[in-house]
Amino acid sequence: MRNEMRRHPTSETVDVVVIGTGAGGAPALARVAQAGRSVVALEAGRWWSPATEYAQDEVAQSPLYWLDERLSAGTDPTAFGKNNSGCGVGGSTLHYGAFAPRPDPRDLLLRTEFGVSEDWPVKFDELLPYLEEAEKFLGVSGPEFYPWDPGRKYPLPPLRLNGPAQLMERGCRELGVRTAVAPLLTLSQPYAQPGYDERPACIHCGFCHQGCLNSSKSSMDVTYLPLAVQAGAEIRSECFVHDFTLDTQGRITGVVYRHQGEDFRQPCRAVFLCAGAIETPRLLLHGRLANSSGQVGKNFLAHVATQVWGTFAEDVRPYKGFPASLISEDTIRPAGADFAGGYLTQSLGIVPVTWAVQVARSRGFWGTRLVDYIHKFNHVAGIGINGDCLPSSGNFLELSTELDARGFPKPIVHLSFGENERKMRNHADNLMRAILAAAGGSDLWTAERTAHTIGTCRMGTDSDRAVVDPWGRSFDIPNLWISDNSTFPSALPANPALTIIALALRSADFFLRQ
Repeated sequence: MRNEMRRHPTSETVDVVVIGTGAGGAPALARVAQAGRSVVALEAGRWWSPATEYAQDEVAQSPLYWLDERLSAGTDPTAFGKNNSGCGVGGSTLHYGAFAPRPDPRDLLLRTEFGVSEDWPVKFDELLPYLEEAEKFLGVSGPEFYPWDPGRKYPLPPLRLNGPAQLMERGCRELGVRTAVAPLLTLSQPYAQPGYDERPACIHCGFCHQGCLNSSKSSMDVTYLPLAVQAGAEIRSECFVHDFTLDTQGRITGVVYRHQGEDFRQPCRAVFLCAGAIETPRLLLHGRLANSSGQVGKNFLAHVATQVWGTFAEDVRPYKGFPASLISEDTIRPAGADFAGGYLTQSLGIVPVTWAVQVARSRGFWGTRLVDYIHKFNHVAGIGINGDCLPSSGNFLELSTELDARGFPKPIVHLSFGENERKMRNHADNLMRAILAAAGGSDLWTAERTAHTIGTCRMGTDSDRAVVDPWGRSFDIPNLWISDNSTFPSALPANPALTIIALALRSADFFLRQ
């Protein structure tokens, strides 16, 4: 793919520069290139070769994560690195969990339903065709019957359930909680689409968060990016964007980036900024751009991602099979809940180093006690949630006075859960414990955590309260478009990747119509 790529000199003004090649940047890049526009993507990370450079090794694969220091504050500080950030051509999709639930239509209208949070300025019916298009192109494997949306159909049959999923299914059946095999952005059988070669079926190795060496997982580097390059796009890796040039009317005329210690400028007519909910606002705050609303960096969101673990008499072997292979949406609006919104519930497989670190942090086990418990690894299973998070003025990103290795301010992210998140967390903890106990689990314990980075440049219809309009276009800079999870007005319980992709395709289509 790289050898056949079209190249543009930095003296040439291209139609579009796309910053970031993850779930937002890659689909936008492909769409714009397919329309015949000249387009260059700038990616801070390197270009990986899954077949030759990936390994089923947690430590060896750490370079896939964004490991630049980010400062975390608040009463519920969020963890960075492998928890939520990728570094490479393909972005965070290189190591994402590939969980692919659609957003629930009700979750786009939390203010209408509960009087809190923000309604999305995008209707679900507008998103649905793009969700379905992405599912088909990427190859989502899902159940024949989806209990919470019986008319939904997936292009591929489901993956088989791993050990933890079978135990969650057993416990949920005892409690009357509905479950389904999870919709996953991973192939259950060989699959190809126009734009990329046939990819093989998942081999159930379990190391999905360490990069898929089999290219069965539908990350952007084996799906939308080959399509983009085939259509004439150029992808430049290891290019860290840190500035823009503007004309006298305030329109962007060029993107400044650093490659191998030297700064370059790529002239352009428009920009798609798709760097994620940390790097996107960080770049705008550093350049003092697109912030007449004062909302850049505000309303940071992270999913409530509480997990409960238990020990079982039988062999579970949680490292085998696709990590999260069972889902329940019964908790999107749980009966009798004392909080707004809801959460998804999913089974959890895990690999050994990640699990040992979580045990040490969550249970406080050290020394002999930790080693003794780790010996039970093959007999443990977990359940986790993705819970909604309400926007709050106390949760935000700002720039530190402390500089990173490149000489730019590090981001500081403040996160403190409110009463709604705490009530949701307690509800989920009680339910997950009951499910594991009903499945035969003992020695239950809870790991409190967050997942995903969301918000910070939200979309809306009021330029005083939002950074971009409902299409992702900056209110301040008419040729700047933002297409990543920073534009989400609320967190949504659904894992964000599929929604990001759908929004990116929608934004690119609107851009092309202009």
